[in-house]
Amino acid sequence: MATNKVKDPGLGESTITSAKRIVNKDGSFNIKHLNGKVGISALYAYLVDISWSRFFCLVFLAYFVLNIFFATIYVSIGVAYIGVTPKSFIADFVSAFFFSSQTVTTLGYGAMAPKGILAGIVSSFHALIGLLSFSFVTGLLYGRFSKPKASIEFSDNIIYRDFKEGKALMFRLINSKTDVMINPRIVVTLAITEEDEANTYKRNFYQIDLERDKITYLPTTWTLVHEITEDSPLAKFSKDELKKLNGEFLIMITYYDEAFNEEVYKLHSYTFKELLMDVTFEKAFYYDEEGFTVLDHEKLSNTEKM
Repeated sequence: MATNKVKDPGLGESTITSAKRIVNKDGSFNIKHLNGKVGISALYAYLVDISWSRFFCLVFLAYFVLNIFFATIYVSIGVAYIGVTPKSFIADFVSAFFFSSQTVTTLGYGAMAPKGILAGIVSSFHALIGLLSFSFVTGLLYGRFSKPKASIEFSDNIIYRDFKEGKALMFRLINSKTDVMINPRIVVTLAITEEDEANTYKRNFYQIDLERDKITYLPTTWTLVHEITEDSPLAKFSKDELKKLNGEFLIMITYYDEAFNEEVYKLHSYTFKELLMDVTFEKAFYYDEEGFTVLDHEKLSNTEKM
């Protein structure tokens, strides 16, 4: 089958030789946004997509900053108005911080309580912000757990090796969870930066033919193979030229996930700097004494000399 040049899939043909990769290793597009609209929906989308560690760091930071802000207010109006005997500034601030923590969580141990109209107004407004904040965080937690995410991991490298009577490029992926993936399908587009007749650089896009681009289900690993025939856009490059080529394999896999009961997708990419020569992937699964198939996820990217 021929691998044909295709139109720009939406990534832009204009480029420079020092341009960064199009798709990051985590599947996000490598784009800096300037002067974009920022609103609550954009903030929600950002907080749903970031990693769990970054998410909890931001939650704790916001909680800490909020309590410092209101502790400063309580100290400024006098800690006597929250039932605390004034002492030193540090002791008063710590007491105000603890009172703020109890108010924002609507906990309240009873040892401290607002006294007077001013403290009552501030603490009432403070409690309202706490309720809204925890509602927002609860919604974020639900959104993070309920958002469909593809459970696919890709090998660290793409490999170049002997295959049949010629050469082939290969990469491997694995189902990182135990749920069943139904009808996985994969599309690979090659973007090569080349100089045109006007001495400017542009991206040319090619649809890459694979030995198999869809399977029925994926219980273990799947090695994707692009055989370099005379129709391949890579046929004109030598082994040394491939390593220096300014190009990127853009990969999108889609499948039906039984856990979410809907179709999910994942993006990935490889540059030619991640190309390993004359190696093969180490087998990632084996059979134990009882006849069960054992899949070792740590061997996904392991290679060995041919």
